[in-house]
Amino acid sequence: MTAEETATNIRKILEDKKGLDIEVINVEGKTILTDRFVLATGNSVTHVKSLSSEVEKNMKDNYHRVPDHIEGYDTGRWILMDYGDVVVHLFHGEERSFYSLEKLWQAVHRG
Repeated sequence: MTAEETATNIRKILEDKKGLDIEVINVEGKTILTDRFVLATGNSVTHVKSLSSEVEKNMKDNYHRVPDHIEGYDTGRWILMDYGDVVVHLFHGEERSFYSLEKLWQAVHRG
């Protein structure tokens, strides 16, 4: 499965769980960390955790993919799920606004 296919599948899972402001950012060739970022916002800590759990379960059950690492689940304010070629960032609204990863990577992309 390509990074684009993985990101598309994760986007669909997040849409089905009512994730907000879902965005896929292509960072291939811009960083050695990953090829795609998938960003989404939840409307509460519970919602953010639910998004994370659903991505993890669905990717494992349907695509036999498990994240290499999950960070931030305990607080549920910003959960990072590392699938290698795709990194998923799930935010509570305040954190998404504060860290503004889209603007950072758009600047890198233009640079």
